Amino acid sequence: MSSNPGDGPDEQNPFKGTPFEALFGGLQGGAGMGGMPDLSALMAQMQSLMQPHDGPINWAVVSDIARKVAAQQPDPTPSQAQKDAIADAVRLADHWLDETTDFSSGVTSTAAWSRAEWIVETLDVWKRLVEPVAGSTVNALGDALPEEARAMAGPLLGMLGKATGAMVASQVGQGIGGLAGDVVGASDIGLPLGPAGKAALLPLNVAAFAEELDVSADDVLLYLALREAAHQRLFAHVPWLREHLIGAVAAYGSGIEINTAGMEEKLRGIDPMNPASMQEAMDGGLFDLSKSPAQQAALERLEVTLALVEGWVDEVVGQATEERMPSAAKMQEAVRRRRAAGGPAEQTFATLVGLELRPRRLRDASVLWGSLRARQGTEGRDGVWMHPDLLPTGADLDDPLGFRETAVAPESLSDEDFEAGLRDLLDGPSADGDTGPERPTE
Repeated sequence: MSSNPGDGPDEQNPFKGTPFEALFGGLQGGAGMGGMPDLSALMAQMQSLMQPHDGPINWAVVSDIARKVAAQQPDPTPSQAQKDAIADAVRLADHWLDETTDFSSGVTSTAAWSRAEWIVETLDVWKRLVEPVAGSTVNALGDALPEEARAMAGPLLGMLGKATGAMVASQVGQGIGGLAGDVVGASDIGLPLGPAGKAALLPLNVAAFAEELDVSADDVLLYLALREAAHQRLFAHVPWLREHLIGAVAAYGSGIEINTAGMEEKLRGIDPMNPASMQEAMDGGLFDLSKSPAQQAALERLEVTLALVEGWVDEVVGQATEERMPSAAKMQEAVRRRRAAGGPAEQTFATLVGLELRPRRLRDASVLWGSLRARQGTEGRDGVWMHPDLLPTGADLDDPLGFRETAVAPESLSDEDFEAGLRDLLDGPSADGDTGPERPTE
């Protein structure tokens, strides 16, 4: 024992009094001179988790973990027959949708994906969606320390930052791997996760979905192909929508506040020399992701937009199947419940990463689009997508039948008159004092 109280291990702990004090104490189990941990030994133990990478987390690790999670159940490569069946179903779906909307087909190719292929094909979009949340989480490590502690920690702080990034990568990989077992297509969660124009379904998950219903497998495949093709049409013909949605998720994630007050208890149980103990600490989420009032408002706006996308798809698919597919109503209800409540994997992902992707107001949005079509036709319904300022708000979903209730089917307008009216609606009064059409209030 040191004779100088100032040289004791507590005094040399730069994390004393912070949520990381317990973790530093564990590190001292391998301490060298002066009670400091043997960083070289510890880094050797964690080398596999902390390879050099760009950004807050290592996406190679995310992909590897996600694929291992997906591989816990059989995940065969789709057969040629399954690929042909999906291509035929999407082709027929597009033919039906031609009668429900003036938006032409947005499909440029079709694909049948295994769960592992879904992970690989969607990873680029997941990076944009998750990195803001992951960056906030990793940065919380340094932000939780007083300035003097950060100076004392030196290289140890950098090492812990990498360790935190490795743990977050493990979380994200688990979440994406779990989702791969639930999703049925490239656009299943309302976001354009796959390459633009590629209509893709997962035969294994489509078959699992069909088992839950008393409906023929062919009808299930065609119904889900209709939904996938409808998503592709919407994103192809509303050029701002893809970035609007992905940007909204990224903006929400970048403003997440990490509450480190609850970290201490979990960190206390971590053995730094045992990566498995770090994994156990991540169960249920290591960090408490707090939502400020601004973040809660951002999440509500995101959910409204997701509901509008899903509601439009629900409406046009319902229109296409109304007289052709008697079983469609049963499948529509199953999809609505699935999307509004979220499956077990989606709920786990929300817990781990703090990202909820559930359009809770899908039914209201579907009613709103259907009501608008009944009064204004498909042109009036689909014209709302011309600009984000024209979209219904959360208040409009409170009264979906009342959205533009005085609107009637427009008379035929020239392209010039239509563009002038749209400009007046978006820009307000013109220079000559004409107020133009009254702009809807929020």
